[in-house]
This record gives sequence, structure tokens and C-alpha cells, in this order.
Amino acid sequence: MSRILHNRLRSSLKKSTAWSCFDKRAVAFSIWTGKSMLLYKPIDPIHIPRRKYGMLIARAVRGVLKIRYLVLGGAVGGGMTLNKKYSEWKDGLPDMGWLNDLLPDNDQWNRFTTTLLDAKDRISDQFQIGRELTLTLTLAADPRLREAGVERAAELRAWLAQRYEDAVAAAAANNTEPAPQKIQNNLQSRPVPSSIPARGSAEDTAAYEKRVHALQEEVLALQARYQRELQRLEQENRELRQQNMLLRQGRQPPPRKLKRSLIDMYSAVLDELSGWESGEAGRLPRVVVVGDQSAGKTSVLEMIAQARIFPRGAGEMCTRAPVKVTLSEGPYHVAQFRDSSREFDLNKESDLADLRKEVELRMRNSVRGGRTVSSDVIAMSVRGPGLPRMVLVDLPGVISTQTVDMAADTRDAIKQMTRTYMDNPNAIILCIQDGSVDAERSNVTDLVSSCDPQGKRTIFVLTKVDLAEENLANPNRIRRILEGKLFPMKALGYYAVVTGRSRKDDSIQSIREYEERFFRSSKLFKDGLVTPSQVTTRNLSLAVAECFWRMVRATVEQQADAFKAMRFNLETEWKNTFPRQRELDRDELFERARAELLDQSAEVSAVAAAAWERRLQDALWSAAKDRVFAGIYLPAAAQAHDDVALPVMQVKYKHKAAGDVMLAEVDPYDFDFNKFNTVVDIKLREWAERELPTQSVLAGREALREEFSALMARAQDSDPVYEPVKKEAVEEALRRHTWEERAQDVLRVLQLNALQDRCVASRADWDAAVSLMETALKEKLSAVDEELKSLTGPGLREKWLYWQSTSEEQKRRGEVRAELERLGSSRPTLAHDEVVAVRDNLRRRGVEVDNDYIRETWKPVYLKHFLERAQTRARDCKKSFYLYSQQNGTGKECCEVVMFWRVSATLRTTANALRQQIGNREAARLDRDLREVLDEMAGDPELKQKLLSGRRVELAEELKRVRQVQEKLEEFIEALNKEK
Repeated sequence: MSRILHNRLRSSLKKSTAWSCFDKRAVAFSIWTGKSMLLYKPIDPIHIPRRKYGMLIARAVRGVLKIRYLVLGGAVGGGMTLNKKYSEWKDGLPDMGWLNDLLPDNDQWNRFTTTLLDAKDRISDQFQIGRELTLTLTLAADPRLREAGVERAAELRAWLAQRYEDAVAAAAANNTEPAPQKIQNNLQSRPVPSSIPARGSAEDTAAYEKRVHALQEEVLALQARYQRELQRLEQENRELRQQNMLLRQGRQPPPRKLKRSLIDMYSAVLDELSGWESGEAGRLPRVVVVGDQSAGKTSVLEMIAQARIFPRGAGEMCTRAPVKVTLSEGPYHVAQFRDSSREFDLNKESDLADLRKEVELRMRNSVRGGRTVSSDVIAMSVRGPGLPRMVLVDLPGVISTQTVDMAADTRDAIKQMTRTYMDNPNAIILCIQDGSVDAERSNVTDLVSSCDPQGKRTIFVLTKVDLAEENLANPNRIRRILEGKLFPMKALGYYAVVTGRSRKDDSIQSIREYEERFFRSSKLFKDGLVTPSQVTTRNLSLAVAECFWRMVRATVEQQADAFKAMRFNLETEWKNTFPRQRELDRDELFERARAELLDQSAEVSAVAAAAWERRLQDALWSAAKDRVFAGIYLPAAAQAHDDVALPVMQVKYKHKAAGDVMLAEVDPYDFDFNKFNTVVDIKLREWAERELPTQSVLAGREALREEFSALMARAQDSDPVYEPVKKEAVEEALRRHTWEERAQDVLRVLQLNALQDRCVASRADWDAAVSLMETALKEKLSAVDEELKSLTGPGLREKWLYWQSTSEEQKRRGEVRAELERLGSSRPTLAHDEVVAVRDNLRRRGVEVDNDYIRETWKPVYLKHFLERAQTRARDCKKSFYLYSQQNGTGKECCEVVMFWRVSATLRTTANALRQQIGNREAARLDRDLREVLDEMAGDPELKQKLLSGRRVELAEELKRVRQVQEKLEEFIEALNKEK
């Protein structure tokens, strides 16, 4: 009974839409009571709420039990996982035991700290003793302070002590980096007056206070400098330790991004502008070194660069081209050219010698074509510790007399080059004057004063002061020079330097020491003629660098705005002139032309065989038709006519009205066919053995050229602006392309075998041979008619329609031609009797000619008659193939057609062989030659400029260069603002 109720209940629940809900409640009830719900009666609706609450309680209990097991299982599993990960991580750590050998232990640190504290106390005591000793010596040395009294000295001692304590306290308390010491501008310095103020005056005390204050500031600046150096070394030490740890772990350290210095960025801007001739391009600041020849320009530049980097010539012009030197500070003293990756170590004499040789080689290479000087800039950079940051341009020395081994325009070229660089309103002119020669012999001072009359950007440098002091009897002359009162020019500042002792092997350090010793012992200082700020190349370089950067900061924003406006104008012009085209510069256009040409070269292999056959056959016939006609057909026909056994001719005198004499007529069809075939066989074999293979190769190259031209013509999306590049590249590649040598041997064998076949097998071949013969005869007949027209003058039609007339020579030729046509001879050469008969007939009409003149006129006349008769024979033979086939090729009447068929079959075989050679080897070899040509053209900017021209290209080039300069200027300005 229960089973029946169970089945009914299940069937009713299946029909109900609440089956799934009931199933879930049934399962929950079974779990709660431990009994199956199917054994009971149907659910009473009254008991549904009670059962619902039971189900909710069961679900809650089940969730709590699940959470407990999950929490316990997760805690146990997580702990085991963490323990395993910690063990793996600890095992993967590198062995750091090597640090114990490098780092000191606690006892060593304590001893080191105690030593530092003791040293601090000793230094403070020694400094206090030195300060008191200095003050005592100062008071003892100055009689004015002794006379001022003890009270004045006590006050000064107290003031100095207070200043020292303040300075020490400030240095100890200030952990931040102090401001760097500012280099004073010594450009407007003048000698200090020799007058001494009154003893004990306030001015004297203020001067001493100022001096002591300056010394304290110098001590603080030195301390800050050492602090910065210590921080830098600590930072490098930390980086090296990190790299060492990475290397021990087997990992490569990340590459460091090199930060370019300001001067390198500025030099890059100048390099971008090196090709600009006018406008805003040449207005960026730079230091231009000018002077007379052998005045010491190069020596001054080497002293500033602290290395002998330029070659020397004994009494000979050494600087033949502008040399742009970019000086910057760096850890190593090295030099490098702009277009080279090699770095020359300036501390090694071998690298210095190589550098000087390289500079000399570049200068000599720049003066080609018989020139003495060149405007091509040689750019190089010099980096080293303590070098000033600036850009200098060393120019050839100005000369007054040019020798016979110089170019005729050398003097004017140097002056024009110097003026071009100095005309830049932002250029700093470093005027070098030789102090050992008379001021009246200077050539450069007038040139400098004309370019900078106010002296707002000129620095005057007097070199070889040691020689000047020895030779001059009046040292006051040097003082006048350094005060700007001797030369008719103005300057920002005047400097005196010593750049050597006329010794070629002296080092820069020895020269600098000699310079300092000289100025310490020179009477120029002893007598107060020159101030310390006006001497030595060290002070000169600092002053020039300060002036350079001051002008750069003042003008670089203006130059950037100028280039921004220039870019806007060029972009506007492009949009208005070429609105639908992209801005492609010369290099981009060349790369597009290269890609398109290489694609077309790849299409050569995809040309159909039938197209190659037609093109090659046309090229072969064009190359061989003159040889076939003039070297084979006509000579064979001439010999066949000459060997005809003619009947004995009797001269018949037919007295006409004019009394002319006529010869007996000869049958025009008398022809020795055997002789013709023999001569044709010999000529064809000689042609195939000697000339035909070479002509075939030339024809194959011509077919390749025509195929390239056809492919370029079919390129619809090709830009016409780079068509000259493609044409030049194809022509050069074809000139370089050489056919494979063994190919001619293969062609020779094939051609000789093809010429052996004398039997025309089909009517199509026969008709093709007749057609080839008629075409050749027609072309030759047209050429002969043109020759006769040029000899005998225009015909009646030309005279009436085009108002053309004949000359006397053409009239005489016409008379001879008419007489020869009446003669009616069929021989290629006239017999003596025939010539005599023609000459007598012409003499009776009043025309006097000699025998050679008649024979010369007979050649085109005979050729015209022969070609006309040959055309008649070709038309007759066109219908004779059936007769020829019946004779099995032994018939001799149409031997001319057979000859042309043999030629056409040979050319057809040659065309097939050439097509296979092109497809298998020659197309690939030509593609390789084409790639080589394109690579060479890519490295030749002059050729690209010649082939890619026009306003579109030039405008795109200007836009590219302006954008590059603007980007570099903005980058430089951003870095300059950060440095501020």
C-alpha cells in the first residue's frame, strides 16, 4: 500500500511545477528525522510552517559545521604552506658571509669614532692657534694697525673670533648642500690704483674685513665641495654593491641610462645647424677663435682643453678648416669625433699622436680640388675633469700675403669665412694677438672691430707675453694693450697668457706651471701694471665660459621661438601647396623608391614564358638584323650574281635623239643558287661562332631593361617624384650586371645545332620566314630610299608641297642616277665598259664625272633594284611551300626564304635558352646587383639630392630639420631650467 502511495505521490509531483522545491524539502526532512518522507501521507498544509522552521534550523547548523571544518582545515594548511615557503625563501637567499670580511666589527667602529673625535679636537685647536698666529702676524706686519692702538686690535680680534665661531656653527648645523661658489666676472677688471689710503682709516679696516670674510666663505665652499664628493662616492659605492649582489645571484644589472650634459645637448643643436647658411641657423652662441696666422690660437685652445690635440706645422699653415671643439666635464680626459665611436685617451701619448694625425688627415681631405682652406667643419668633443663647458670654433689664421703654393683666393676665402662666423650677433669673438710682434702688423683687429665695433662680445687675448717682456724696452706698452688703449678696437676684457716656451714636446701641465712662475716673477705684477685677474689661461677659460653661458641663457629662448615660428610657416606652406600628400623627406622617399623597386625586381621572375619569348625574340632580331642583312644576305647574293655565266654581251649603239649609248640588257633573275647556299652556310657558321653569343647576351640584357621599364610604367600608385631614383638604380645595376660566362658557350652550341637544320617542316614556319624576309626587305628599302633622297635631292612632291629645292651636287647625282637606271645592270659592281658608257652619255649632256663617282652612286641604286627584285621573289615564294615540300627541301628556287627561316629558328632557340637563364640565375644576380646599387646610393647624400629634387622634397627636408632643431632646443632649455 505504501508503495502505491509512493508512486502516486511521485507521479503527481512530476506533473506539478513545484517538484524541485519539494525534492529539496524532502531531503532536508529526511536528514532532520532520519526517515524517508515517502513513507508518510501527503503533506498537510497545516504542518507546512512548522516544517519550514525546522528546515531553517537544520541549514544553519549545517553552515556552522562547515565553517568550523573550513577554518580548521585552512589554518592547518596555511601554516604548512607558510612554513614551506619560508624554508624555500631562506634557502634561496645568497650567502652574505663575505660582508663580515669587509665591514668592521663593533670594536673597530668604536676605535674609529674615537679617532674622529680626537682629530676634530686637534683640528679645532690647531685652527685656533693658526687663527691667532695669523692675526698676530697681520697686526705685526701692518704698521697702521700698530699705530691704531691696543683697543683697535682687541676689537678686531673679538670680531674675527665671533665671525669664526659663527662660521663653524653654521657649517656644523647646516646639513643641506650650500650654494656653489660664484665665479666673479673678471671681464671688466682694471688695474688697482697704486695710491694707499691713510693709516688707520675706515676703508683699510673694511678691506681687511672683506678679505677675512672671503676666506671664511672659501673655507665653507671647500667644506661643501668635499661633502658633495663624499656623497657621490657613497652613492657609487652603494650602486657597486647592488651590482655585485646581482652578479652573485646570476642576474645582470639593469643598464644605466646615460644623462647627457648640457654642453653636449647644446653641441648637438649646433651640429644640426651646421649645414644652414643663413637666417636663424647661425645665431646661436659659440666662441669663435680668430687671429693672425701663428698668433697662438691653437695653443690657447689646447691650454683651455688641457691637451695637445692639434697638429703643428713649422712655419706652415696648419688649420685649414674650421674645428668645432665641445668642452665638457667628465671623469676621464678623452676626445671623440662626432662621426666616430673611437675615444682617444688624452693621457696616453700614443692616442694623442693618433688624434693629431686624424685631425690632419681630415683637414687635408676637406681641401680637395686645389683649394687651400675649406669651410667643412670638423666636429670633436673633449671631456675631462675640471674642463669648462663651452663650444669653441678654431678658424684658419688671417694672412696678409699668400705664397705661390696656395690657391689664388686663399686670403679672401679666410677673411670671408672669419667674417661669416663673427657676423653672428651672438658669437663670442676670442681675438688672439701675438704679443711678440708689433701691434702695427696685426691683420685681425680691424676685421674684429668691423664686425663688433662696440666690443660687446669680444675678448682680447695677448699671447707670448714672456717674449714680449724680453723684447720690449717699455713695459708700459703691454699695459696700454691690456687697457684697450693701443689697438683701435673695443672688448669686454683683456687678458695676457703664456702658452709655451717654443718647445714642441712640452706637456700642458709643464706649460701651465711655467706660465704661473712667469707671472709670479714678472715685473708686470711687481710694478702693478696688470692685475691677477687678467692673466693665465685658467682665468681666461673661466671668464669665457661664464660669458658663453650668460649669452646662451639670454638668447636660447628667443632662438627657440624663432624656430617655432619658422616651423609654423613651413607647415602652413605645405598644407596649402601639397594638401593631399604626406610629408616625406629625402630619406623616406628614397626608402619608398627602394622598396617599390625591389618589389618590381621580384616580379621579373613572375613574367610569363610566352611574354619573355616575344620580348627576347624582338630584342635578338633588333640586335642581329643588320648583321644578317649586311653581313650574310647581301654578300651571298652579290657573289651568286657575280659568278653567273652570262652570255657574251655585245655593245649596241642605239642612236637616239640625244645620241645615248645603251648596253645589252642582262636577265635580272640570273642567280647561282648553289653559290648562294654555300656562302650563307659559311657566313652563318662564322656568325654563330663569333658574334651571335655576345649579341644574344646583349639582347638578354636589353630585354631585362625593357621588362623593368614596363614594370615601372605599369605601377599605377608609383610616386613620380622618385622615378629618377628607380631609373638611375636600374641603369646602374644593368651596367654592372654581367652575364654568366659559361652561358655564352651554352648558347653557341645551341645556335650551331639550330643552324644545321635546313628543312622547313610546316606551312606556319614557311609563312613566318617569308614574313620575316619581307619585313627585313621593307625596312632596308626604306633606308635606301632615304639615302638616295639625301644624295639626289627632294622629289617633285616635296618641291611643290614643301618648297624644297636641290643643290648643284644633288642635281649632278640625279643625272648620274638616271643614267644608271637606264643602264639596267643587275651586277653589284659595274664593269669597266659599263662605267665608260655611262660617263660618255653624261658627258654628251654636259655632266663631267669620274669613274669613282659613278661607282659610288651605283651602290644605293643597285641596292634599291636588288631589294625590289627580292621582294618580288619573296611574294612568289610565299605560294611555293607545296612545291618545296614535294621536293623534300631540295629545291633551290626559294633558298633566301630558307636562310631567313634558319635565322629565325636560331633566334627562337636562343630566346628560349635566354629565358631559362634569366629565370634560373640572371634575375637573381641582377636583383643582388640592384640591392648593392641601392645601398651605395643610400650612403651618397649628394646623389640623393640630385635625383630627389623639387619644392616638395626641399620643403619636407626643411620641415624635418626645423622640427629636429626645435626638439633639441626644447630639450636643452628644459635641462637648462632644471640646472638653474
